[in-house]
Amino acid sequence: MANFPRTTVGGISLPRLICGSNAMLGYSHISAARDKFIKELFDTPAKMAKVIEVFVKHGCDAFLSSPGDFARQALDLTEQRTGRKVIWIATPSAGNVEEWKIAVEKCVKQRATFCLPHMCVTDVRLDGLNKRLTPELSEFLSIARKAGLIPGLSTHTPDAVICADSSNADVETYIQIYNAAGFLCQVETDWIAKVINEAKKPVIVIKPLAAGKLLPPTGFDFVWSTIRERDMVCAGAMSVYEAEEDIELSHACIEKRKASVKLQFTRSKESLMKEGN
Repeated sequence: MANFPRTTVGGISLPRLICGSNAMLGYSHISAARDKFIKELFDTPAKMAKVIEVFVKHGCDAFLSSPGDFARQALDLTEQRTGRKVIWIATPSAGNVEEWKIAVEKCVKQRATFCLPHMCVTDVRLDGLNKRLTPELSEFLSIARKAGLIPGLSTHTPDAVICADSSNADVETYIQIYNAAGFLCQVETDWIAKVINEAKKPVIVIKPLAAGKLLPPTGFDFVWSTIRERDMVCAGAMSVYEAEEDIELSHACIEKRKASVKLQFTRSKESLMKEGN
C-alpha cells in the first residue's frame, strides 16, 4: 500500500485526498441524462468498489457519501480486496430530530466514522444574524456525538463555518465547496479561501473540478495551492484511470513537481507535437 499525506481530524488520521461519490452515485451537476448514464455505468457495488480500491491502494483510505446500503456494500468489497478499513465520512439528511435519530442509527449500523449533516440540513439551520447554529442543528450534532460518531458540518455556504466557529459548536471538520470556476460557490473564491484558511477545524474541499467543468491539472493546482496542510480535498472519479490520474496530480501539486500524466490527444494538436514525441 502506498502512502498519501495525512492530517488529523477529531483524533482520526485521514488522507488529505478523499474519494468522492457523486461521480459514481449519479449526481453529475450536468443533466438528468448524465445522471442516468452514471447510474447505469455503476449499477452494482462491485463496480464502485473498483474505483474506491484504487484510492485505498494509494493510501487514500477515506470515502465521502450519503449513507446507504449500496455504498456500504461497495466499501465492504473494497476492504475485502485491500485488507484495509475505509474511513466513511457520511452525510445524512433529515427533516426533523426524530428523522435525524433514525439517520444517525443507520450511520452507526453501517459503520460510518464521521457524521456530517448534509447541506440541505445544515444551511437552513444557521442563525446568521447572531453568527451561531440554531438549537435544532446543535442538537443534531449532539445526537451524532453521543452515538459515537465524529460530528461536523457539510455546507455550501461559508457562513456555516463562521457561525459554527463563532459559537464554538461541537464540530471537528467542515465540508465546503471550493473551486477555481466558482461553481456553486456563494461568494468570490478569494473570500471562500479566507474562510477556509481561518477555520478553527480542518476543512474538506469538495467539487475541486467544478463537476467536470475544469481540467484536472487546473482544478487541483488551484485548491491544493490555496488550502492549509491540515485541510483535505475530496475528488470523485468515473473510472480507475481517472482515479489514478487524480491521485498523481494531487501528489504533484503537494510535492510541487510536474505530474507524470499523459496528455489527452486530438488531431487538432498535431501541429503542437515535436518530432520524436
